[in-house]
Amino acid sequence: MPNQLFSNQPIFLTLVELLSYRAHNQPDQKVFTFLQSGEVETAALTYAELHLQAQTIATKLQSIAQPGERALLLFQPGLEFVVAFFGCLYAGVIAVPAYPPRRNQSLSRLQSIATDAEATIVLTTSSLLATIQTAAPDTLMLSDLQWVATDLLSEALADHWQSPPITRESLAFLQYTSGSTGDPKGVMISHGNLLHNSALIQNCFQDTPESQGVSWLPVYHDMGLIGGVLQPIYVGAQTVLMSPMDFLQKPIRWLEAISHYGATTSGGPNFAYDLCIQKITPEQLEKLDLSRWELAFTGAEPVRADTLEKFAATFAPCGFRKSAFYPCYGMAETTLIVSGGAKTAAPPVLSVDAMSLELNQVVISAKPQDTDRQIVGCGQTWLNQQLLIVHPETQVPCADDAVGEVWVSGSSVAQGYWNRIEQTAQVFRAVPVMPESEATDAAHASTFLRTGDLGFLHNGELFITGRLKDMIIIRGQNHYPHDIERTVETSHDALRAGCGAAFAIDFKGAERLVVVQEVERSYLRKIDEQAVASRIKQSVSVHHGLDIFATVLVKTGSIPKTSSGKIRRHACRIEFLTGSLDVVKDWSENPQGTKKFLNLQAEIESIYQSLKSEKVS
Repeated sequence: MPNQLFSNQPIFLTLVELLSYRAHNQPDQKVFTFLQSGEVETAALTYAELHLQAQTIATKLQSIAQPGERALLLFQPGLEFVVAFFGCLYAGVIAVPAYPPRRNQSLSRLQSIATDAEATIVLTTSSLLATIQTAAPDTLMLSDLQWVATDLLSEALADHWQSPPITRESLAFLQYTSGSTGDPKGVMISHGNLLHNSALIQNCFQDTPESQGVSWLPVYHDMGLIGGVLQPIYVGAQTVLMSPMDFLQKPIRWLEAISHYGATTSGGPNFAYDLCIQKITPEQLEKLDLSRWELAFTGAEPVRADTLEKFAATFAPCGFRKSAFYPCYGMAETTLIVSGGAKTAAPPVLSVDAMSLELNQVVISAKPQDTDRQIVGCGQTWLNQQLLIVHPETQVPCADDAVGEVWVSGSSVAQGYWNRIEQTAQVFRAVPVMPESEATDAAHASTFLRTGDLGFLHNGELFITGRLKDMIIIRGQNHYPHDIERTVETSHDALRAGCGAAFAIDFKGAERLVVVQEVERSYLRKIDEQAVASRIKQSVSVHHGLDIFATVLVKTGSIPKTSSGKIRRHACRIEFLTGSLDVVKDWSENPQGTKKFLNLQAEIESIYQSLKSEKVS
């Protein structure tokens, strides 16, 4: 599969070849700029500097590790992570990006990743190393791991660098999934996966060396690392990076950077656009110029049609065009992107009968009704990728306009899960059950990745409807939790957008709906809990035909989320059952008989999770 962008650019087999080419042909071109506090330039890297610093770290790694060993990357937001990542690649060491530890935060997830990856080295900075050693001296098997402070290494080491024995098939890094149950899995991403997916992104985004990016996305996740760091190097463009926390604290910083640097490409999950709508003031709008923003990608969670409409309307006075929105679909197991549309096309939106959708059928409304569900298309797949919609139980491909599990095949699909042979076979090696008339069809001869996502194809366009494992089934009907969550959060001004979880519990042999929802901080002291609960109950009843078994309002910032901002519904369910939510107020349909029953169920869940953790370790 070719991965060249222009006729005079060679075909690269590894990312080391790619960066070496850039450093040789455009050494003085700036590739990354970092904004401290999301506002002030404090660091920058040219291609030559990145190449030299990567060689420096690689030489150190080659002196203490063998190719194929794993190195945990622990860095606060900044360019040090980028250099360390390429340092691993230049040494043939497998990088393991991880969420940097926070003060007073449990390091259990970090410990799980280090153990699962069988890491032998930790790359970090001298300041963060001192903090970890002081705060948690017995954590992460300090005596068993070799810790390297990359900022203390001498660039003179680069003279002794030796090109590593790697190929397209060599693993570049392990991308650990969110792991909502404390059982994170390492997705094995090769150099070939990264180069193919970079070509796929470029095919979709149509970026060029003249493009300008801005990214606040976490670099230890696929969207931030591959989209925000590797893609600019692939096309020879420039990108401005900032901390995710700086964006979350003041969303205006993201748009100010886009405005100041004239960014052409930037984006994030749906919640990022919602946050801008909610937090940016009319006075701040007057100072923004978003007219050069050509492609505003949105993915990683359900793309909301109303979010696209509101954002476009709110920021139209700043020059933002709705046609710039670029909904796309992907996941760690496919390196990053799976599908996207034509860059110049407006995002397609279907108005679908909600009741039919619950029966896994797609009935498009000729005249949209208030009860319809608006679903945004996520484009098609490109290059040599294949998409199938498959019945998750029979594994027979579905007809168009029928909901099934999304299956993917192609060179961007990862190698599997690290040290998990059985799960790799189940998830990455699926074979559809084809009708006899199509059994010899060469297009379906390969194995597929089972994404676990539900969706359908309409005129070749992929529409995602939900997550298979999160599906709520009550009285034989399917309900998508993110639809219920959206209904809840919009039912009252006191409720925080993007901070709710809907899930089902088994109560006395029946599936019952539970809603957990954060309250806006400004309402905590003045909220009328009973009125809010009543509004939630009424809205869910009207829009979904469901009775709520339990409604729990929780404090701002307390609902379980992944480090990339996704709701951890399973973890929230466990906290509900164990009574460990930070509750403002809760209601139950049967408060007298519920508590004892749920305590027993929570005890069973707790024992199960303990046994699962012991098995993993």
